[in-house]
Amino acid sequence: MEHPKDIGDRSTLAIIAALRELGYGIYLPFGENTRCDLILESMRGLTRVQCKTGRLRLGSIIFAVCSCYGHHRNPATARRTYEGQIDFFAVYCAETTGVYLIPIADVQTRTSAYLRVDPPRNNQHRHIRFAADYEIGRIAIEGLRVSSGA
Repeated sequence: MEHPKDIGDRSTLAIIAALRELGYGIYLPFGENTRCDLILESMRGLTRVQCKTGRLRLGSIIFAVCSCYGHHRNPATARRTYEGQIDFFAVYCAETTGVYLIPIADVQTRTSAYLRVDPPRNNQHRHIRFAADYEIGRIAIEGLRVSSGA
């Protein structure tokens, strides 16, 4: 079984590749305990980004929008949102090879968010986030699997 850190690193790598292709300057915060994974530089200034791995489930890409601290000894809270700490979520989904850039204001930040890939069966379009509206690139990184501690 692949280590979750390796999966996250692969997603971050795909996200960085897509953002560089768009011409962003990219800064990497130092250390594991920072609240954002990337800082983007553009003509408008600096933007904080949290990278996430998305998984295709039932026609939608699902991704976490908060961090989980339940595994820590005596956590003050089991979940922590990124409100006020980031500007965007960047999501990579290996099943679609898509990279998506979602403003934090576009999602509820309680547990997880969805980006719809397949059209809804009931033809509903209001209040649905379609993945195509947030896609910034496609990156195929198959075969890039390493085990932790190698």
